[in-house]
Amino acid sequence: MTIARTLADFASGPVNADARMQRFVTLSLFDWASVGLAGTGEPVARAARDMALGRDAARGATLLGGGRAQAAQAALVNGATSHALDYDDTHFGHIGHPSVAVIPAALAIAETEGEVADPRAALAVGLEVACRVGGWLGRSHYEAGFHQTGTSGAFGATAAAGRMLRLDPERMAQALCLTATRAAGLKSQFGTMGKPLNAGFAAEVGVTSALLARAGATSAPDAIEGAQGFGPTHVGSAEASAFDGLGREWLFPDISYKFHACCHGLHAMLEALREIRDGGVNAAEIESVTVRTHPRWLAVCNQPEPATGLQAKFSYRLTAAMMLAGVDTAALDSYSDATCARADLRALRDRVRVETDEGLSDSTAEVSVIASGRIHEARHDILAPIDPALIERRLRDKSATLLGGAEAEALWRAVAGIDEAEGLARLTARLGARTGQSLARDG
Repeated sequence: MTIARTLADFASGPVNADARMQRFVTLSLFDWASVGLAGTGEPVARAARDMALGRDAARGATLLGGGRAQAAQAALVNGATSHALDYDDTHFGHIGHPSVAVIPAALAIAETEGEVADPRAALAVGLEVACRVGGWLGRSHYEAGFHQTGTSGAFGATAAAGRMLRLDPERMAQALCLTATRAAGLKSQFGTMGKPLNAGFAAEVGVTSALLARAGATSAPDAIEGAQGFGPTHVGSAEASAFDGLGREWLFPDISYKFHACCHGLHAMLEALREIRDGGVNAAEIESVTVRTHPRWLAVCNQPEPATGLQAKFSYRLTAAMMLAGVDTAALDSYSDATCARADLRALRDRVRVETDEGLSDSTAEVSVIASGRIHEARHDILAPIDPALIERRLRDKSATLLGGAEAEALWRAVAGIDEAEGLARLTARLGARTGQSLARDG
């Protein structure tokens, strides 16, 4: 059986998501919506919205930040907008950000196509397919320069959109094979508007491929794994075990949420440095800082001398200085050109040395700080198990920081109610609110 048909049978068949999977779908939908609403003023969000609003929006879907557009364009806008801040969830098995590709595609179809499948089930299969395909493509695909948010994320977006359209297994497989000829995303775009647009393009491809398959478009049945298929031509690892337990076990709940407004590769370091800072180390007394991380992160988030706020989000040295100097790394406005130019931060940044250690996992960092002749050391693994109740509290706090307390609470209620008859309509109405005041008023 081809990979497309294996995934299609799963995505189109009965969904037996356990309570843990359902809870993490809710948490990720809430986090996605919070970050997306907070990102509506970003330049890439405005550019994408301006592009989409110039088109026919008959039966259009809601755009984050206001307005409506055709389904595929809405998915592109909302995918890019929700990844504009780089504050969304990350899956280390997927090696990317699944929600920003999958959720916009599913919601765009839900709004524009009338009667659709169970939204929570569609999100579950899409998020899981993204993780499974990401695992199948593996580390070789990522290290060759591909951005899995845009590549494997597109397959997840297609599965979610196809599920919303109630595609049968044959047409779902065709949609996934059509995706194989369009899925794309490059790591060379990191630090530019191209990175969030990779998420938007993935969401748009999901909608387009699903609609084309429903209309009868066909594709090569082995377009994913065939001799000239997506995997072989995109340096995929072809890790067959990535599909083990599909439909019985759920990988998506291993998702990791961001509590610092920067690249997830920096978070383990930041948590370790927070421990040292909170232990009483004074930034003015720091003589040197050593950060040890896995070497693969150097191609992602090791901009040594960032000059812009966007570049700062991908800099070990500057974010280390920010944390030790007491700059709030969870606040959006901390990542600015002015922060990059601060003399005290630049001086401390230049005392930070980044070293590689292949013995560390992707999710772990070790730090050593010498201050006033004393050595302070810490280690942190961001994949260490966390109680889902604590994750929920931290995400609700994060949302309140981004949107305000009343707006965050209204959004939480809307997300929690998507299974109700009018739940999706209430959620999308909130997503289209231009201001926090209108969001709270609707609540």
